[in-house]
Amino acid sequence: MEGCMLCPRRCGVDRAAGQRGFCGADNTVHVARAALHQWEEPCLSGTRGAGTVFFSHCTLGCVYCQNRAISGRQGSGVPVDEARLAAIFLDLQRQGAHNIDLVTPGHYAPHIARALGRAKADGLQIPVVYNCGGYEALETLRLLDGLVDVYLPDFKYYSSYYAARYSGADDYFEVASDAVAEMVRQAGAPVFDGEGLLVRGVLVRHLMLPGLAGDTAQVLRHLAGRFGDRILVSLMRQYTPFGMERDYPELDRTLTEREYADAVEIFQDLGLAGYLQEGEAIGESFIPTWDGTGTAPSC
Repeated sequence: MEGCMLCPRRCGVDRAAGQRGFCGADNTVHVARAALHQWEEPCLSGTRGAGTVFFSHCTLGCVYCQNRAISGRQGSGVPVDEARLAAIFLDLQRQGAHNIDLVTPGHYAPHIARALGRAKADGLQIPVVYNCGGYEALETLRLLDGLVDVYLPDFKYYSSYYAARYSGADDYFEVASDAVAEMVRQAGAPVFDGEGLLVRGVLVRHLMLPGLAGDTAQVLRHLAGRFGDRILVSLMRQYTPFGMERDYPELDRTLTEREYADAVEIFQDLGLAGYLQEGEAIGESFIPTWDGTGTAPSC
C-alpha cells in the first residue's frame, strides 16, 4: 500500500497515507453492496444466487460501465475492515449463496486475501469467484493462488485503439491475455458439481460493443486458439448506452440482432463452450441498488 503496484497502471501512490491512484481507492476497503444476486451466468447464480460483494472503485474506468455509480474515483461505498469483510463472506454463506462472488476486487487484493484466510478458518466452504475486468497484474493474481476457485474475467478488446479510447488502457489485450493464462494455471479446466454449478475453472466474459463486430471476432478467435477447452466463454449482448451521444456517438445504440447473431455463429464455429444471452438481457433492470446492503453487522 505504500507504493501501490497492484494493477498494471502501477501508480506507485502511497495508499497507506491516504493517497489515491487511478482507481480512486485508498487503504480502506469500500463495499457498495453484498447480497444474493441472480444475474450471473446460470452456473454461478444457480437457484439461490451468487453471493456478490461489489467493491467500490476500479482500475479500468470504462466509459460505458454499467456500475459507473460506484466504479469511478468518487464511487460510493461503505468502509469495512478485514474482520467485517470476512464476516460478510460468512453471512452470504449462511444466506445460502452458491459462492462468494468478488466483483471488481483487484485494487483490494491484499485485504481480500487476508479476509478470505480468516473466513476460511472460521468455516467458509463455498467456492470463491474472482469477478474482474481482465486488466490484472500477474503479481496480484498470485496473491490469490489457492484462495480463489473460479476466475470470472472480462476480455474486452483485441484492438489497442479501442482499449485506449474506451478504457484508457492501450495494453489491455496483452495484459488480459497473460492474466487469463495465469488464472488457467491456478484454477485449471472447468469443474462442475452435481447441480451443474461451476466450482473450479475460468469463465471469460466478452461484452459486445456496437460497431465492434470485427474486434469481437478477433477476441473469440484468440480465446479459442490460446485456451481452447480449458476455459468457458460468455458472449454478452447486454450493452446499454447512456449519455454517449456527445463524446462517443458510435456507442449511442444497442447491438443489432445481426451483430450478435454473426458473433454467435463465429463462437459456435470455433467450438467454444459457454454461454449466450437472450434479448431480454438488454437494459438496466439487472443493475443493483448501491445502498450498502449487507455491509452492516447482522443482528
